Amino acid sequence: MELRTDSLTHRYGNMVVLDDISLAIPAGQILCVIGPSGCGKSTLLRMLGGLERPERGRVLQLGDPPADCLNPLTFVFQDFALLPWRSVAGNVSLVLEDHGLARARRDEIVRDVLARTKLADFHDALPRQLSGGMRQRVAIARALAVNPAVMLLDEPLSALDAQTRELLMEDLVGLWERQPFTAVYVTHNLAEAVRLGHRIAVLSRRPGRVREVIEIPTPLAHRRAGDPELDRLQSRLWDLMREEAQAADQELVNV
Repeated sequence: MELRTDSLTHRYGNMVVLDDISLAIPAGQILCVIGPSGCGKSTLLRMLGGLERPERGRVLQLGDPPADCLNPLTFVFQDFALLPWRSVAGNVSLVLEDHGLARARRDEIVRDVLARTKLADFHDALPRQLSGGMRQRVAIARALAVNPAVMLLDEPLSALDAQTRELLMEDLVGLWERQPFTAVYVTHNLAEAVRLGHRIAVLSRRPGRVREVIEIPTPLAHRRAGDPELDRLQSRLWDLMREEAQAADQELVNV
C-alpha cells in the first residue's frame, strides 16, 4: 500500500507546526524523515497513522493492504511500551487477541515473528530480563505480527547505545530484504537515515515544510557504516540542516 500526503497543514493554537506537506511513500519503500527539533516530524507521523487530524490537507492510502493484514498501519515508538508482567510471546500476542484468531493461529504468528526478529530463544522471558535492544526487537516483532501495510517508526533506536543501534539497523535491513515493507521512519540521527531510507525527506524548522527529498540508489544490503558515499550524503544532509538546527535549538531554549 502506498501513502501520500496532500498539502498537510496543522497548528496548535496560534503556532503553525506543519505547512503544506506533500509527500509520496511508495509501496515497499522506507521514507526517512529528518529535520530540526520541533519541526513537526512526530506530528506528521501521527497524522499518517490517524492519531491526529490535519487542519488542512489529507492523507491518502492507495492500493490494498496484504491479504492477511490485521492492521493497515502500525506504530513503533522510542518507548518500547511492553507490559512488564507479560512474557516476550505474551507481549507480541497481545495485538492479535482482538482479531478473532484461533489460539493455534496466534501461536503460529508469534513463533514466526520471534524467529524473524531473532527472539525465538526468549519466548518466555520477561521484559525486565532483556536488554534495551532486545526490548525494541520485541516492539518490532509486535508490529510485524499484524502484517501491517505500513510501519510508522518514531525514533525507535534513539534510546539505545551506538553498538545496539548498529545491530538493530542491520536487523531492520534484514527484515526488509526478506519481506519488503512500506515504512515512514522519523529520526534525528542522520546515520540512521542514510542507512535505512530509500528516500529521505528533509523538513525545515517550524513550521515544517519539505525542503528536499533525496533518493538513495544504493541497495540497503550494500550500505555499511563508514561507506564514503553514505558519509558524503550525511554531510550534505547536515549542510542542509545546520543553520536551521542551530536556530531551532535556540528557539527551544528560549521557549
